Amino acid sequence: MIAIDRMTDAEFDSVAFDLLARELGADGLARFLRLYRSNQGDYTAEREEWQQGLSVDDIGESIRRQRDKTS
Repeated sequence: MIAIDRMTDAEFDSVAFDLLARELGADGLARFLRLYRSNQGDYTAEREEWQQGLSVDDIGESIRRQRDKTS
């Protein structure tokens, strides 16, 4: 694979879509595209909403669980 900093925007887009499709499935990819490619919504506000009440330890544990699933 080409290093990210050497990819064209089109190459990066393709790799990102492949990754999203693999990790989220077709339905998840379609939802992502609908939400974030349509320039609707406010990701920052939405992120703050779903992270409300989470501690740094909670977030760290979530990251560790994700890493464990992929290794």
